[in-house]
Amino acid sequence: MITPNLLEAKKRSNKKPTLIDNYDIPNSLKTLGLNKKYYVRTYGCQMNEHDGENIKAILEQMSYTETLVMEKADLILLNTCAIRENAQDKVFGMIGRIKHLKESRPEVVAGICGCMAQEEEVVNTILKKYKWLDIVFGTHNINNLPNIINNSIIKNSLEVEVYSIEGDIIENIPTKRQSNYKAWINIMFGCDKFCTYCIVPYTRGKQRSRLPEYIIKEAEDLVKDGYQEITLLGQNVNAYGKDLDINYKMENLLEAVAKTNINRIRFVTSHPWDFSDEMIEIMKKYKNIMPSIHLPLQSGSNRILKLMGRRYTKEDYLILYNKIKEALPYSSITTDIIVGFPNETKEDFEETIDLVNKCKFDGAFSFIFSPRIGTPAAKMEDNVSSEEKSERLQVLQALVNNYVIENNSKYIDKIVPVLIEDFSRKDKSILIGYTDTMKLVKIKANEDIIGTIQNVKITAYNAHNLDGIIVK
Repeated sequence: MITPNLLEAKKRSNKKPTLIDNYDIPNSLKTLGLNKKYYVRTYGCQMNEHDGENIKAILEQMSYTETLVMEKADLILLNTCAIRENAQDKVFGMIGRIKHLKESRPEVVAGICGCMAQEEEVVNTILKKYKWLDIVFGTHNINNLPNIINNSIIKNSLEVEVYSIEGDIIENIPTKRQSNYKAWINIMFGCDKFCTYCIVPYTRGKQRSRLPEYIIKEAEDLVKDGYQEITLLGQNVNAYGKDLDINYKMENLLEAVAKTNINRIRFVTSHPWDFSDEMIEIMKKYKNIMPSIHLPLQSGSNRILKLMGRRYTKEDYLILYNKIKEALPYSSITTDIIVGFPNETKEDFEETIDLVNKCKFDGAFSFIFSPRIGTPAAKMEDNVSSEEKSERLQVLQALVNNYVIENNSKYIDKIVPVLIEDFSRKDKSILIGYTDTMKLVKIKANEDIIGTIQNVKITAYNAHNLDGIIVK
């Protein structure tokens, strides 16, 4: 049994990550899932979603087949997120449902993986209250999933394998893509920023970049397979390459991927501290790099930003925002904002509101501060009531919503490129897709255009989406 250790997860050294390029499943385990079904449920960010794609592909190499109904599964995995307490509560709620299922079907193998599994407190809770689970593994050893499952079955006991390490680079893990038109590509793993509220540096390890040749090869293969769009993923993509010894940065990678001639390129998530002028110039130069940027602010108060360990000021952020808008006036910029950070004053919050009024974001993920055990912010005293935090969140969300509507109104009668992705969940007669600026569009059209980029004239708008018609 290997359990997580918070102190070990905090450590950083000058040791370079090991490149592991020989992924394979033992022949004896390639039929372990024969005539069995698996159910994987993923919570959280795009990185987690992409991990879920890797997990599914590994399971299918073991002869498992996917089911979308948990009650029909022989193997259940919850691929978890640790960013906020709410996500953690949802996972423990699902674990309760799984317990009832295992009471009637004890042969079902069930477990959790992902970022929650990397938390020392979570695993301690599982060992005390949820011993009936079968497997727990973290973010560093998805490649060893076949052995973890097999060991649990052989021992008929809880198998815990979670490493609190800086991490390595593991190449050639298979992927079961969720879409035939859009794909995620990991360009780096981990984070060394250590923002005081964030658990990610502890759950994902140190910042480590994939070598560009692996990334470019993956992009080229996706182009050959007919993909329309790729999203470059990392906890802080702007810092890509800074840990490599080859003088190769994010702007170099963006240009190289743009030259593969993939129709659309996106990247998330950006940290304002590392967003370079060279990146902006490359975005301006290549039309297949989408003018849609997610640029987390977190707070408009310099005092709070300092307490958060963000390493920029609101003035720095505004300068960067204006640089992007000047170079890419058509661009959309979205953000993240935390409300109610410990001891956030009314004046601090008003500074955030002031910056939102200056930037007029196209959207914002806004949340009340959620303390994560082990982070410095979780130890900070806080004299702001939950009622006050909730009121501030409502004020912020209403303001952002107004700007979303204002920005969406500018699309009326414009013709914009839209990648048509799927049917609307609520109405199968409607297709949905996204503009280059990441605006959701609904249209009435034949399903044979799914997976293609179409010119769409925008005819209506609201806070959630645009409506349009295909134009030839």
